[in-house]
Amino acid sequence: MHSKILLEDVKIYAYHGVLPEERTIGTYFIINAELHADLWKAAESDDLNDTLNYAEINEIIHEEMKIPSDLLEHVVGRIIGRLHAEFPQIDFIRLKLTKTGPPMRGEMKGVSIEMQKSFK
Repeated sequence: MHSKILLEDVKIYAYHGVLPEERTIGTYFIINAELHADLWKAAESDDLNDTLNYAEINEIIHEEMKIPSDLLEHVVGRIIGRLHAEFPQIDFIRLKLTKTGPPMRGEMKGVSIEMQKSFK
C-alpha cells in the first residue's frame, strides 16, 4: 500500500555553501521531494485533514532553505527532520537538492545531494 506525494523541481534562490561568495551572492537550488504515507483515507473521504498537505510541505522546504548552511547535506537533513516532525505519518522521505552553477571548473547543470530516510 504505497502512496507518494512528489514535489518536483521546486526552484528556490538561497545562500548555501562553504565559500564566502556563495553566502553573499547565492544561487538557485532545485529540490525534488518524495514522501510516502498512507493516502487511502483521503482517497475515500476527500478531506484535506486525511492527507499530507503539499502546500505546507512546500512552505516548510522554503522556510528551511532560508537558513544558510555550509553543506547541502545539512540542509537536506534539516528539511527531512522538520518534515517528519510536522507530519509523523510519513513513512519514508527522499530529498534531492541540486545547487545550480556551483563555483567549480567546467560547465555543468549542477551538483546534487540525495538523501533518504525510512521511519518504519
